[in-house]
Amino acid sequence: MDWLNKRLVFEKFTKESTSLLDELAVINNGSDKGNQNEKDRSMDFNYLPSVDPETVLQTGHELLSELQQRRFNGLEGGVAWSPMDDELLAQPQVMKLLDSLREQYTRYQEVCRQRSKRTQLDEIQQKVMQVVNWLEGPGSEQLRTQWGIGDSIRASQALQQKHEEIESQHSEWFAVYVELNQQIAALLNAGDEEDLVELKGLQQRLSDVCYRQASQLEFRQNLLQIALEFHGVAQELSQQLDGLLGMLCVDVAPTDGAAIQQTLKLLEEKLKSVEIGSSPINYLMNRLSSTLDTGLQGLREKGQNLLDQISNQASWAYGKDVSSENKDNVDHIQNVMEDMQLRKQRCEDMVDVRRLKMLQMVQLFKCEEDAAQAVEWLNELLDALLKTHIRLGDDSQETKILIEKHRKFVDVAQSTYDYGRQLLQATVVLCQSLRCTSRSSGDTLPKLNRVWKQFTITSEERVHRLEMALAFHSNAEKILQENPDLSESVLDFEQFEEIEGVGKSLLDRLTVPVIYPDGTEQYFGSPSDMASTAEHIRERIKMVCLKKQQLLEPDASIRES
Repeated sequence: MDWLNKRLVFEKFTKESTSLLDELAVINNGSDKGNQNEKDRSMDFNYLPSVDPETVLQTGHELLSELQQRRFNGLEGGVAWSPMDDELLAQPQVMKLLDSLREQYTRYQEVCRQRSKRTQLDEIQQKVMQVVNWLEGPGSEQLRTQWGIGDSIRASQALQQKHEEIESQHSEWFAVYVELNQQIAALLNAGDEEDLVELKGLQQRLSDVCYRQASQLEFRQNLLQIALEFHGVAQELSQQLDGLLGMLCVDVAPTDGAAIQQTLKLLEEKLKSVEIGSSPINYLMNRLSSTLDTGLQGLREKGQNLLDQISNQASWAYGKDVSSENKDNVDHIQNVMEDMQLRKQRCEDMVDVRRLKMLQMVQLFKCEEDAAQAVEWLNELLDALLKTHIRLGDDSQETKILIEKHRKFVDVAQSTYDYGRQLLQATVVLCQSLRCTSRSSGDTLPKLNRVWKQFTITSEERVHRLEMALAFHSNAEKILQENPDLSESVLDFEQFEEIEGVGKSLLDRLTVPVIYPDGTEQYFGSPSDMASTAEHIRERIKMVCLKKQQLLEPDASIRES
């Protein structure tokens, strides 16, 4: 009864193992045929056994173990045991089938391993080709269409934003490249010799394409960055030129020195450079020229750097003719630099005009200040004339000296007045050149004329007094000098009366003030000074009267006798 049960198991095992051996033989033999086409190979690789080899082997081992145990038990029990013929043949058949299964299954496992490796290689190759095809296809096409540099900061920034989007798309494929490179490196470390050449070839091609594309992206990014810097410098210089040009185009009204200083301060705020020169005008104008030269030189350097970068684009143009795109970029850069050069030249020309105008303004204010100073000097001379030029001399000789000193004093005042007039005439000429109205014609000139008129009146009064004093002293000295040869006929008593009259007139004149056209009055010196001068004249009059009395007494004696 036991054998009958085992026989069913034996027959099932025999059937399954025989079918499995045939299937494994087909699979294993198919993998060894090198002359089969790809379709047959693909069909064999995708074919799987109908039953699980592990299960069949497990069933065979259990069956063999039971057959061996049954025979061992029959011999040990002492009972007469006569197995059937087919039972005796079952054990070697099972062993043979197991050996064949183990051999074919081992080969099958190797085939599966090779198939898995081949599948992995195919997947890697497929992914590599996807990366390569995208980078050499759509990726390269994106870069081919991006050749411009923009004509402004905003345009360059838009191109940079577009480039960042392109870089973002490339980054996804570069991430796949990194993953594939790691997988290929792992296979190279554990792979067979026959796979090394293929794997290294895939790795090399993938690396070449990725590095080339990454270099192009970096080159494009650098180009756009340089273009952005170029347009930034151009815009900054353009704004500076516009500001300076606008300031230079605005007419400066020379209202006063403070206004021109404010204008210079505004110019100074516009200029950012080192100090050059000592004159405020030259200092600012030289700073302007230095600033423009520095800005234009920076623009030239950025432009040349950009031109050098553009000339290198042809090295990775993939056969595309980029001469027209490069020509547009080169023309734009050169046009920007030429335009800045022309605008700089225009500013420099206007700077020369502004420099001349500002120099004229400074000269105008200087003339007005000097004219005001001339008025102040004349006032000082008038004040000195009234307060210190009060002596009339103690004798004719001293009076002559005072007259000569006064003449020189008047010459100084005349020179001062003429100097002030010349300055005011210069202000008129400068105002005509500057197309403005001078304050001097309505302010300084009347002051100058007024003080000169007052000085002239005062000087004439001073001359009259000195001349009267000279006449008085000269006549008095002729009479008072002791000359024994002087006969009585020579001495005319009318002369005494004339001398007395001149002296009294001089005394009266000392008390009269100087009256100016505006009605104001001024006196020479202080009352004490005038009293001292008057006292000396009175003493001289007394001496003349005494002399007259002495001459009259002898005449009276003669008439009495």
